Amino acid sequence: MPNSLNGWIVIFVLLVSFLVSFRNRKGSSADQRGRPFDPPFSLHPLSPVLLQRNDDGAAVDDEDPALGLQYDFYRNTCPAAEEIVRSSMSRIYSQHPDVAPAFLRLLFHDCFIRGCDASVLLDDSHGNRSHPIERQAIPNRTLKGFDRIDTIKQELEDHCPGVVSCADVLVLATREGILLAGGPFYPLFTGRRDSIQSYYADAMAEIPKPDDNVFRTLHLFGLRGFDERETVSLLGGHNIGKIGCEFILERLHNFLGTGQPDPTISADFLSEMRRNCGDSQTSSNSSSGSPLLMESTSLTKSDLGLTYFPQLATSISSGSSFDTHYYQSLLRGRGLLYADQQLMADERTASVVRAYASDDGSAFRLDFARAMMKMSSLGILSGSDGQIRKNCSFVANGN
Repeated sequence: MPNSLNGWIVIFVLLVSFLVSFRNRKGSSADQRGRPFDPPFSLHPLSPVLLQRNDDGAAVDDEDPALGLQYDFYRNTCPAAEEIVRSSMSRIYSQHPDVAPAFLRLLFHDCFIRGCDASVLLDDSHGNRSHPIERQAIPNRTLKGFDRIDTIKQELEDHCPGVVSCADVLVLATREGILLAGGPFYPLFTGRRDSIQSYYADAMAEIPKPDDNVFRTLHLFGLRGFDERETVSLLGGHNIGKIGCEFILERLHNFLGTGQPDPTISADFLSEMRRNCGDSQTSSNSSSGSPLLMESTSLTKSDLGLTYFPQLATSISSGSSFDTHYYQSLLRGRGLLYADQQLMADERTASVVRAYASDDGSAFRLDFARAMMKMSSLGILSGSDGQIRKNCSFVANGN
């Protein structure tokens, strides 16, 4: 396909994706009977290319030989695969809307460690309690949604046994959850395969922490090929879901081991967070390895937690929670996590925060979609590498 034609296709896809996202963002998320908004899924096949370009500037076509992924990879082996994921997610989301941030966090933690290979879902301990597994690493102990992934995977197994990988299930389900939560649609290649091992030590060392400074955050994202703008857009995923108080308590009571709260928090905001999370000074050891990306949607001992959405200024649209209120909060010095507020400590990231906060949301949503496509293609296994698990928790026999 000529490069000029590819360029026009990319422009067309960008326009369609923007219009779909704009409709979701501006429109009501429920109809008059209170049902979740039904996204225009019929538009999905109009996005046949990845919205990225190769180093020579040519648009990526409907497959990427370097990655071994294709658009609609299962069109011959399991034609209904993506529709099964889509309908299953719609059903789950209607009863459990917290599945959207839970899957987003699962995806980040999976892809951040050795790539999007579903290693975070795996229990490869074989009953050996002394063998640590990735999902038991401190940053992953509050991950949720494993049972929902199993539900979707089982539906796929009922239709197409041994065909669709757990890695693709997680990537596709996360995309659908974001869309259902009011976020942007983005096209995805499929054909990922599953890891046959998990990576406990890597997860302990390389998952960003809530008390990381901006330089550490940029370093960890940079190791995975993300620049400053992409990093800021991905952290905008914090605008959905609830950030568990266990990730904030040390900032409120014992910041960096000082026995005092973070001195950069204003007195009124400190009081507000303490009031919402309780005035307990009990820490959950968050600084030693708690996650940054999409923190807990609930707590182990209580249902206390904070969201960015209540911090909205009255002048900001509340049509959808997937908007720019996260960046508005950072401009006002009201970042819930130290690592979030640190985005304002470096001009490279602060300028992006200001740009997103002053926009109507379209720039953030488009950048977030692009970054999620990139995140979803990190370090994938394909071809004969890895395997296709039948149960996402266990290595398939004979592989």
